[in-house]
Amino acid sequence: MLSEFDLIKRYFAQHSIQDSRVALGIGDDCALLNPSAGMQMAISSDMLVSGHHFFPDADPYKLGHKCLAVNLSDLAAMGAEPLGFTLALSLPEANPDWLAAFSRGLLTLANEYGCHLIGGDTTKGPLNICITIFGELPPGTALRRDAAKIGDDIWVSGTLGDARLALANYWKEVTLTETDHELAATRMHQPSPRIALGAALRGIAHAALDISDGLAGDLGHILEKSAVGATIFIDRLPAGPVLQTQSPDLRRQFTLNGGDDYELCFTAPASRRQDVLAAAAKANTAITHIGQIVAETGLRLLDERGQAVSLQYKSFDHFAHP
Repeated sequence: MLSEFDLIKRYFAQHSIQDSRVALGIGDDCALLNPSAGMQMAISSDMLVSGHHFFPDADPYKLGHKCLAVNLSDLAAMGAEPLGFTLALSLPEANPDWLAAFSRGLLTLANEYGCHLIGGDTTKGPLNICITIFGELPPGTALRRDAAKIGDDIWVSGTLGDARLALANYWKEVTLTETDHELAATRMHQPSPRIALGAALRGIAHAALDISDGLAGDLGHILEKSAVGATIFIDRLPAGPVLQTQSPDLRRQFTLNGGDDYELCFTAPASRRQDVLAAAAKANTAITHIGQIVAETGLRLLDERGQAVSLQYKSFDHFAHP
């Protein structure tokens, strides 16, 4: 039977971290970090709870990927680059097969982004995963929610809605082929954090956030914090490849309200469009111009003819669904 310390040593200890910013990692009462000279720290925490944020029988490798990806996405939304993270893990049992797959998914993504596991805690209990992530960026360059300006363009990265479509198939709200479901579910289980894009937008974009609970609801946080409004051309919202094959009504609903996309929504001056496009090209990330920031508060939806579209919008709420 694995002890807590054997579990950490076997599955989560990263040996010989070659990064001068990590003075001390796992194995003591605290980790010690040395942020790069002149840089500001960015810190975020997320908790994933079995039965609310993921299915209890979720693939542990994919779950390991996702629980770190959603935290990396928070850094991306601020324009920060990863440094390290801590992991607090509550487990019903110390299952070696589950732990091996989970830690492999977690650490594979961590290594891809140079983000080191530097500490945390484990305990016995219902399956819960809590990560606190640390990043850095030059002072004064953070992409904050309260920085949108009237006249800004509104952009989104990647595509939207396939994660929500996969969830709808799980819940029998729609019926997808096995191939389509697997493709859509990749977006739900293994999102791609837009770290390179966030960093490339520093000094160009004004405000940003990552889309975790649906574009409309999340954009609403920027509008509230910045005391502005927005006009969105709803049929410009870039639907994922599987959602593109669905009805226009479903495309509108899921690109606007779907959760778990973990794409970036950001605003930037209209005068900097070429700079925005160059930043996206540098980051090798597709982006779409979807609307403008306006003075009148609230969110207005238009079709391509400029006619108002009546469609309910709200943040995705895990507690409001099965």
